[in-house]
Amino acid sequence: MTHHDCDICIIGGGSGGLSLAAGAAQMGAKILLFESGAMGGDCLNSGCVPSKALLAAAKAAHYATGAPRMGVIGAPPQIDFPSVKAHVAEVIDGIAPHDSIERFEALGVTVISENAAFRGPREVASENHKVRAKYFVIATGSFPDIPQINGLSEVDFYTNETIFADPTKPDCLVIIGGGPIGIEMAQAHARLGVDVTVIEAVSIMAPDDIELVDMLKTQLESDGVKFIEGVSVAYVRQTKSREITLILANGVAIEASHILVATGRRPDIDRLNLPAAGVKFGKTGIVTDQRLRTSNKRVYAIGDVTGRQQFTHMASYHASICLRNVLFKYPAKIDETAVPWVTYCDPELAHVGLTHDAAIDRLGRENVMVTRWDLADNDRARADHRTNGMLKAVIHKNGRILGASILAPMAGEIIQPWILAIANRQKIANLATMIAPYPTYGEASKRAAGNFFTAKLFGKPTQKLVRFLLKF
Repeated sequence: MTHHDCDICIIGGGSGGLSLAAGAAQMGAKILLFESGAMGGDCLNSGCVPSKALLAAAKAAHYATGAPRMGVIGAPPQIDFPSVKAHVAEVIDGIAPHDSIERFEALGVTVISENAAFRGPREVASENHKVRAKYFVIATGSFPDIPQINGLSEVDFYTNETIFADPTKPDCLVIIGGGPIGIEMAQAHARLGVDVTVIEAVSIMAPDDIELVDMLKTQLESDGVKFIEGVSVAYVRQTKSREITLILANGVAIEASHILVATGRRPDIDRLNLPAAGVKFGKTGIVTDQRLRTSNKRVYAIGDVTGRQQFTHMASYHASICLRNVLFKYPAKIDETAVPWVTYCDPELAHVGLTHDAAIDRLGRENVMVTRWDLADNDRARADHRTNGMLKAVIHKNGRILGASILAPMAGEIIQPWILAIANRQKIANLATMIAPYPTYGEASKRAAGNFFTAKLFGKPTQKLVRFLLKF
């Protein structure tokens, strides 16, 4: 057993753990990192990166069919599915060196490729190593949450951790779960020639704006995706020929060659022996305060394992908060006012802040207003024949921006000024007076902001004032 002493011991080499390790090591702290799996965690190996690579291939296939309205005649693409998956692997391999053990050891981080668990409030141990540290940071992330469906454990099924490595093209893919992962994979596979059905027990994309979700659903259906909403899967069985039958709660039978389970994620805490460290936790994850400290003030938790928003960018943000607290003793607290999320389908669906319904619930209907701009009125969208989309912003009656939802090509890029505006408690006038390049999709932000003032600006009081002033 090798003994180590360090300033910060980090358990987990995903986005949050690596961000913290790199920053703290370069600032002079002695860092030890445990990661028993692949460096880079879920995002690099089975989440953000491979899903976007697959979506890129699917988009290429989709647009290879041409654009007859523009006079461009294409042809049905020939999909080489093993090569598609090879492209996904190549993208992962290209990014992997940035997250590699070699890079972090070069930064001065001690990396141990073993599982670690607490042995006490100030001690962690793995099979061959024992570590005492001034501070510990848990950054173990999350893993797929598999629902309790009769017969599911007896059949072969995909999760996001397995689907990207399989070169087999499904004949008929049934996706259980209509959240971001399920929706992205549905469109990607449909555009790559797979018969796709999404089953969602409630409604797809539940946290997002209903109006924009309905518009996105129309696009997905045009891509060939079928939806079954408001009903759960009762049980699953697999025949000797490997075909799978899903029986819904209403008795309807759905046939599939493959299943993808995309029903959410669970915090990865089971192996940590948290009681030994005096760290409180629950079903949603490790309990922290706004400084990301656990019930043991020498132990922090960041990223998915906290049960907060499960996004890579939030894990990195948590790392920055943790770093300020631990290294500089500055009582930095997380601020979740302006947390963005994006579903990277085509068009993309992006959101930040409060939805219309959430704003009404929190502030009252009388205090909430909405301004919007349809992509059908955006000249760049018209030129591209991509007018299925909308920018919708939620505004307090005093003009302060509360939230924004965007359905558009590259919505994840268009949403960024809205993130900044909400984070800085700016008013809608700041975006209305912005000079936006023409013609761009981003111009919709300025148009939506300007639309907020239309009634007042062009109303009768203004007209009376102008007529009066023009007398002089």
